[in-house]
Amino acid sequence: MSGKLPFDPIARARELWRARWGADAPYDAMATATSIMRVQQRLLADLDAAVAPYGLTFARYEALVLLAFSRTGDLPMSKVGERLMIHPTSATNIVQRLAADGLVERVPNPQDGRGTLARITPAGTNRMEEATAALHAIDFGLAGVSEREHGQLWRLLRNIRKRSGDF
Repeated sequence: MSGKLPFDPIARARELWRARWGADAPYDAMATATSIMRVQQRLLADLDAAVAPYGLTFARYEALVLLAFSRTGDLPMSKVGERLMIHPTSATNIVQRLAADGLVERVPNPQDGRGTLARITPAGTNRMEEATAALHAIDFGLAGVSEREHGQLWRLLRNIRKRSGDF
């Protein structure tokens, strides 16, 4: 990620938004939404960098965690995409890359003769644990955020997720 900008681009966009569309326009909502997106982009870059030494991207790491947290260590491919909120093609690509590295196996789904399960391997569990330690070491990219602020952010973002139908 590039260096620091000499100004806050979202604060500037907020000013310009209000000047163009007036005080009744949802300029605070625009600034909040774009702030969330910018933080997401910066976090993803930091998280990808933390897990890269383990041959992972954060998306692949999330898939390993999802499988490790499942009751049986495997899930149907459709569930992988659904739970990670990604397109089925992206889920297939992630699982194929993990399988090529021996971290996941693709096995027939006994409940659905045409379907496939993604199953985490012991090597996948080990790699996930190593990558998790690296993410813990950088506080998941949120170093400097206090425990109280974490709670506030989590509750605010959870409310947005709930209202949007995430759960």
